[in-house]
Amino acid sequence: MLIYDFREIGNRLLAFRKKAGLTQIEVAEAAGLSDRTYADIERGSVNMRIETILRICDALHITPDEILTETDISLSARHEEILARLNACSPKDKDTAFRLLEVYLKSL
Repeated sequence: MLIYDFREIGNRLLAFRKKAGLTQIEVAEAAGLSDRTYADIERGSVNMRIETILRICDALHITPDEILTETDISLSARHEEILARLNACSPKDKDTAFRLLEVYLKSL
């Protein structure tokens, strides 16, 4: 589902910027924006054009989907849990699990 709230988008940009260890000035320069404009974007007080979003995403090395769409965190957590449990299995048990999954996916 798309996110239309500019504050939420700004919060996501802030999180990705901090995760990348970048300052607002560094992201602004890489995206070809003034530092004031980028700060306003992170605060959610600016209506951005899609071109601006794409330049910021490029500067942060992320995809637009990562800031413009909601993710089901519980589903992601379940995937990680299943993968962790699978990685703890013996090679024989992993093979069995993959075969079962393959049969299931073919039935869809």
